[in-house]
Amino acid sequence: MNSDQGQIQLPSLNLPHIEPILQEKDGKMMIFDALRKKHLLLTPEEWVRQHWISFLVKNLNFPKGLLALEKGLIYNQLQKRTDLVVWDKDGNPYLLIECKAPPIKLTQKTLEQACLYQKKLQTKFLILTNGIQHICLGWDEKNRTFAQQKDFPLPPK
Repeated sequence: MNSDQGQIQLPSLNLPHIEPILQEKDGKMMIFDALRKKHLLLTPEEWVRQHWISFLVKNLNFPKGLLALEKGLIYNQLQKRTDLVVWDKDGNPYLLIECKAPPIKLTQKTLEQACLYQKKLQTKFLILTNGIQHICLGWDEKNRTFAQQKDFPLPPK
């Protein structure tokens, strides 16, 4: 994101286009988060997360009320925060999305970190994304392993 005479250049992502509500506050660019109904600091990671929120709600028809941002959890006595969790209608974690900034490569290390969060939450699906590349995994309960998915999960019935 480069600021050029008041214009901000946002990277194109491998997700449907969104029309973000941006505002400048104290010299910093902010993006409106429809889930929390407030402006957040526009970071490259937040840009990816806001695209995913829009994609889940507008393209995959997930009810907005089932999405939660930055859910706190404790792992190895450390406070951690997930980027985006989608719950099913019974209140169980269904999908965990771990967002990275577009220039961050999705490595084995980032995948292992996301898997630790998934293990704690026990979601059926895990997506690791930098907005350009997406790795979608489904948890195979019988074999106790992840299997890569060709398609993104749809809302639970």
